[in-house]
Amino acid sequence: MKSWKLFPNIESVSKYVECYWFLEKEAHDLSNNYPKLNPDPSAHLIITNNTHTSHYKHNTISQTAQGNHWIFPHMNTLAMDHSAPFKIIGIKFKTGALYSLYGRDSGSVLDKIEPANLNQFFGTELIDTKGLLVSAIENKDQLGNTLDVSLSNWVLNAYEDKHSILVRKILRLLSDTPISEIGAKLHRSQRTIERSFVRVTGLSMKQVNSMNRLEEIVNHLYLLDNSDIDWADVATKYGFSDQPHFIHHLKNAIGRTPAEYVHQRDLTIDTYGDFRID
Repeated sequence: MKSWKLFPNIESVSKYVECYWFLEKEAHDLSNNYPKLNPDPSAHLIITNNTHTSHYKHNTISQTAQGNHWIFPHMNTLAMDHSAPFKIIGIKFKTGALYSLYGRDSGSVLDKIEPANLNQFFGTELIDTKGLLVSAIENKDQLGNTLDVSLSNWVLNAYEDKHSILVRKILRLLSDTPISEIGAKLHRSQRTIERSFVRVTGLSMKQVNSMNRLEEIVNHLYLLDNSDIDWADVATKYGFSDQPHFIHHLKNAIGRTPAEYVHQRDLTIDTYGDFRID
């Protein structure tokens, strides 16, 4: 198994793109065949072979995509079928970026998997998907530069308005400021910031905050052995009033109690690691 993560080097691109990532699963890899994606307020553009079929499932609802596709922001945990070998390049966009880049109502694409035409976004006549995947394996820095240049054409036409500008400011405050205080800090009414936030992201500030906190929690748990986990300490560390509230939060988010989760360890970070920068 091979994986990596890179950040964009072009400022105009990094305004909208969080990172590039790559994952390869080979035939001899015995990792979990059905890892789960935890809820995510960000969209990912997936670049893969045209012959590769990707499967995503939540409860009884299944979605499939052939070749390149979008994983739009999703509020539910998605189980993936990774039983066959594959190579995937991912472009993770910042929360709310698609409002400016994709020209779609953000709420209309929540929890959806849709085909993606790379030529439509990258502004070139023909995107060589196979060549990109080879570069991902042989020279990731070269691939990062290629994606930077290709995406810079796309972001030149980004749509910005008062809502997207305001939401960018909100997101910078969201992780360490109570939601009830953000309006005052930005000299806006609470109603104004809530409406702009939902318009741009398709989600409420509370929903995005909850998803971001969940990711911090699972990243923290990934670093711990099961025997080292003190659930009361974890609940306190991430701002829960008590352990029952934490248990309720985790079960709602990923369909598992804390004890069930650490027994399964079936999220993508548990299967493939945390994609740290080399």
